[in-house]
Amino acid sequence: MAILPGIGKGDDEPKSDLRALRERRQNRFRILVCIDGSEASYDGLRFAEKIGTSDDCDIILLYVRPIDQGLRTGGLQVRVARENMLEWGLELPGIRYLKRGLDMLAGEDGLSSHWTTIASHTDSWGDPLGDNKVEYRHENGKSIVLKLKTAPDIASGVLDQYELGPYNLIIMGEPSHWHSEARSFFGASVAQKVAMLAPCSVLLARPHENGEGRGHMICVDGTRHSLEAMRREAVLAYHCGEPVTVLCVARHHADVPTAKRVLEKSTEMLAKMEIGVADALVRVGEPAAEIVRAGSGFSVISVADSGKKLIRRLFTGGIAFRVMGAANTSVLNVR
Repeated sequence: MAILPGIGKGDDEPKSDLRALRERRQNRFRILVCIDGSEASYDGLRFAEKIGTSDDCDIILLYVRPIDQGLRTGGLQVRVARENMLEWGLELPGIRYLKRGLDMLAGEDGLSSHWTTIASHTDSWGDPLGDNKVEYRHENGKSIVLKLKTAPDIASGVLDQYELGPYNLIIMGEPSHWHSEARSFFGASVAQKVAMLAPCSVLLARPHENGEGRGHMICVDGTRHSLEAMRREAVLAYHCGEPVTVLCVARHHADVPTAKRVLEKSTEMLAKMEIGVADALVRVGEPAAEIVRAGSGFSVISVADSGKKLIRRLFTGGIAFRVMGAANTSVLNVR
């Protein structure tokens, strides 16, 4: 196992090396999966496994631990802790959760000789253990990364990890509660805070009540923003082998003809990409409520983010945010 210096805040890595690393990562599809040991978080990992089958996709498993979680006062020697953790043999909080995730991705046969292992450490927040990771890199360029990160709180750790990325998609497990947008900074779940603040797309993973569901339902409203989001999500569904259904909600019956034209345009756009549409649906009513109702039979509901700045979104609301909280199936907020 090679041990390399970490790349993160406060590193002495030359800026040119950091720029080169980020440029390489921008040519890959990178998925950040947040693991906390709950079954909900492993539901998210199962989505990542399904999405990340191609060689140009990397999966990063992240566990965030509080600063100095008993290590300084517990008499554990930091050097020994780091060495043992880099071998993934020490039962520190989060290690067994990440190891289970690796086992799920590797399967019964484990990782073959075609994979190399690179371990790294970064000092963080003055914590005796800091940030540590092990990267398993295949000879074709694909990576699986286990990251144990230190942060003041979990949501901050996840968002800070994005800055060290970048990432195309963050996957979170289903939260235990969901507040209104105006209250999302106060007592909100980790998943809700990340969904509100993350710069990239966020998938809130929920197991479907009746199995896999019937594919991905992509919501469009005719704006350039939603159509671009549709194109990106349709490619994702295509690579997952999932059928695509497009939905447009008309607020009033008089708007139904316009909604139908939006669906026609959407279907034509996807046809040019050689992606077929299994069905095109029109619903009438309040958009968030109709999306949740129509999407209950699907494995994933995809809704484009409002595109509003954060402060404006807090006071005017966002359909994607409300759908994430109300749906009983997985929701992808596309940014």
